[in-house]
Amino acid sequence: MNNSITQFTRFIHIQYVLAKHGLDEIVLDLKVLSPIRFLAYLNPWYWCRNRHIARGERLRLALIELGPIFVKFGQTLSTRRDLLPEDIADELALLQDKVPPFANAKAAVAKAYKEPFETIFEFFDETALASASIAQVHMARLCSGEDVIVKVLRPNVEKIIKRDMGLLYRFARIAERYSVMAQHLHVIDLVNEFEKTTLAELDLSLEASNASALKRNFKGSTLLHVPEMYWPYVTSSVIVMEHIHGVPIGNIDELRALGVDMKVLAERGVEIFFTQVFRDCFFHADMHPGNIFVDVHNCKQPIYMAVDFGIMGALSPTDQHYLASNLLAFFNRDYRQVALLHLESGWVPAETRVEDFEAAVRGVCEPIFERPLKDISFGKLLLRLFQVGRKFHMEIQPQLLLLQKTLFHIEGLGRQLYPDLDLWTTAHPFLEKWMRQQVGVRANLRRLKQALPLWGKILPELPGTLQKTLQLIQDEKKYNQEERENDLSRQKKFALRRGLGIGFLIAGGVALALLNGVDLFDANQAAWGMIGLAVLLLATSV
Repeated sequence: MNNSITQFTRFIHIQYVLAKHGLDEIVLDLKVLSPIRFLAYLNPWYWCRNRHIARGERLRLALIELGPIFVKFGQTLSTRRDLLPEDIADELALLQDKVPPFANAKAAVAKAYKEPFETIFEFFDETALASASIAQVHMARLCSGEDVIVKVLRPNVEKIIKRDMGLLYRFARIAERYSVMAQHLHVIDLVNEFEKTTLAELDLSLEASNASALKRNFKGSTLLHVPEMYWPYVTSSVIVMEHIHGVPIGNIDELRALGVDMKVLAERGVEIFFTQVFRDCFFHADMHPGNIFVDVHNCKQPIYMAVDFGIMGALSPTDQHYLASNLLAFFNRDYRQVALLHLESGWVPAETRVEDFEAAVRGVCEPIFERPLKDISFGKLLLRLFQVGRKFHMEIQPQLLLLQKTLFHIEGLGRQLYPDLDLWTTAHPFLEKWMRQQVGVRANLRRLKQALPLWGKILPELPGTLQKTLQLIQDEKKYNQEERENDLSRQKKFALRRGLGIGFLIAGGVALALLNGVDLFDANQAAWGMIGLAVLLLATSV
C-alpha cells in the first residue's frame, strides 16, 4: 500500500514538473493535438512561467529535475539529431556530461576507503571535471605521483532509480494489459532490460572490470585506447583510472581547426563498433559524445579514447550469426534471405508466409535503396522495419536492444563528424570478411584448433571410456539374457502347476460324480457336467 502511494505521489510530481517547465507546449504543438491546444491556457503555470527560456532548455531542466532515469532518456535522444529539432538536440547534448554536480564529493570518496584519504591522494580537485546522471568525475593525483581521474557515485542514487523503475514497471504492466501492441513489443521485458543495464552502472567495480576486458580486446590497437584502472583503489562506489588527454569528440570545430581527418575519424568509429560486435561479441553500449575523446597526436590517423564502461553489451554466437547474415542480406537486397533468416531465428512466428514477409520487407527497403547511399539512415530503416514487423507479430529481441541503441549512437555521431559518411559502404566489406571467416575450410580449421585443448584432455581418457562403455553394453546384454531365461523358466513352472491343478480338479470331479451316482454315459447329465467343468477350467485359467 505504501509503495502504491509513493508511486502515485511520484506520478503527480512528474506531471507537476512537466507543467512547471511548460512542456505542455511541446506536446500540444503536435498537429494531431491542435484541436485541444486551448487547454494550455488552463494551466496556471502557463501564465507565470519565464517566457524568455527556450523550449529546449526547459526540456533539459525538467529532465534534470526529474532525476537519473529521465536524464538517461534525454542522453539517448540527444544522439538522434536526425529525429529532433536542432534547438532541442543542442540542449539535450548538455545532459551527457553537464548535469549539475553534487557537493562534498571528497567526503564520499574518503568514505569508500578504509585508509586515510591523505595516504592515497596527494591532490584532489573538488570541482567536478564532468557530471552525469549517476556519477561525476574529478581530477586527482596519487601519492605515488600519477595523475588520475576519480569517479564517484551520486549519494542515494540507487534509491532514486529503484523508485522510478517501480513506476515504469507499473506503466508497463498497464500497457501490456490493455494494448495489443505493447504485448507484441514485450514492454515489461524492455523495462527489465533497461533496469538491468541501469542498475549495473551503480556498481563501479563492474565498470572497471568491463574496461579491463575491453582494453585486452584492443591491446596494441591503433583504433581505440581504453584507460588503465588502478585496482587497489577500485570499490563499488569509487574507481580510479588513468587520466587520458584528448579532445572531446563533440568539439567538432576544434577537431577541424586542428586538421583532424574527419572522414577517417567517422569511418574508424564504424570499424570500432563492428569489431567489438562481430570479433569480440562484447561492445561499449553507451558511446554518446560525452564518453568519447580523440587523441590528435596524429591528425591523419586519429585514435578514439573511450570512458564510462558501465553499460556493455554482449551477443551470443547465434545472435551474432543471424545479425551479420541479416545485415549482409539487406546490403545485397536479398529480401527472401532476410525473411528466411527471421523465420529460422524465431523472430517472427513459424506460420508466417515467407512470400508475404519478403514482399513487406522489399516495400520498405527498395524506396530507401533508390536514394544515394550517403542519404540512407540505417536508424530510420530499422524503425520502418520494426513497424512492418509488428504487422507480422515480430518479437522484439531484448538482447539486441543495446546493440540497436549503440548503432543509432554511432550513426548519429558519424554523420555529425562527416555528413557524407556512407555507413553501408563502410560496414559492407567488414561484414563480408567476417562471414568468410565464419564459413569454409579455414573457419573449420580454426574451430578445430580452438578445440584442440579440449581434445587433448579427452583423448588420453578415451580408451578407458570406450572399455567401460563396452563392458556396460556386455553387462546389459548378459542381464537381459538372464532375465529372458528366468521369465521362460517361470512361465514353464506356472504352466506345469496349472496343468497339474486342472488334472487334479478333473479327476476329483469325476470321482465326486461317481460317488453321487451320476451316470457318465447319460447324455443330459454328461452335458451339464461338461458345462460345469468348462466353467471350472475357465476360472482356474484366469
